[in-house]
Amino acid sequence: MQDSSKAVIVISSHVVRGSVGNRAAVFALETLGFPVWAMPTVVLPWHPGHGPSTRLTFPESDFDKAIDDLIRAPWLGEVKAVLTGYFGNAGQPRAVARLIRALKEKNPDLLYVCDPVMGDLGGLYIPQPTAEAIRDELIPLATIATPNRYELAWLSGAPLETNAAIMDAAVALGPPRILVTSAVPMMAGGTGNLYLTGKHALLAEHRLIDNPPNGLGDLLGALFTGRILAGMDEERALQLSTASVFEILARTSKRGGDELTLETDANSLSTPMAMVQMRRLVHPLQSKRQR
Repeated sequence: MQDSSKAVIVISSHVVRGSVGNRAAVFALETLGFPVWAMPTVVLPWHPGHGPSTRLTFPESDFDKAIDDLIRAPWLGEVKAVLTGYFGNAGQPRAVARLIRALKEKNPDLLYVCDPVMGDLGGLYIPQPTAEAIRDELIPLATIATPNRYELAWLSGAPLETNAAIMDAAVALGPPRILVTSAVPMMAGGTGNLYLTGKHALLAEHRLIDNPPNGLGDLLGALFTGRILAGMDEERALQLSTASVFEILARTSKRGGDELTLETDANSLSTPMAMVQMRRLVHPLQSKRQR
């Protein structure tokens, strides 16, 4: 899968200890063989779920200048994909949107994967202006968006209790491809990732593991980005990416780890062996044609 000519810019949070945000995404993409340009949005000693810690932030003007540097970089032609995640303030998505547009001017085929990291079952955990900036500035530019079900519910303004509702919300969101994590499972005791394109509706399911460490969405987004960038068939990319995340999650849980053990389980990123149940769902556009 290695291709040194396909660099990926990853823009998200950085933790000193742990495997979330950029720490997860960069490791995964480099394991798959891609050179990575890593841009932190905030720096934290550890994930906030482990307890309070100092939050190192960048003045908006400095972040803007760094984005300007990237836009002027002589190596910008190397970049074939961008993956964004957590943002520290509302100004950062606006700055990154400038970068995406500049990259698309040079390369209309740029793959932009937007992971709108903003909330979970309990609602938004970032300020609403930041969430609105992600929605308004970045989602319209995305080739693929990877919200969890609760983020998609916030973006769509409606509760999403069924996969049919999730698919309707995904179609309305705008990006041509949507990968929704924490979808409604069809297997008992499971969880799923629902992938919707203009033609296909695919559900990848695996066994639910209680009290998982943080970083699963960051890891899935990076793996899926890498496999799509490598030209892999979308269904196979979904299956392998889901299998990798589940396998690492299961092994981390068995060890009692409080962070994903990526360094120990790198083989699970490239060649996962875990079983994933793949299902084809009725696409919402097909359902409307039938009615």
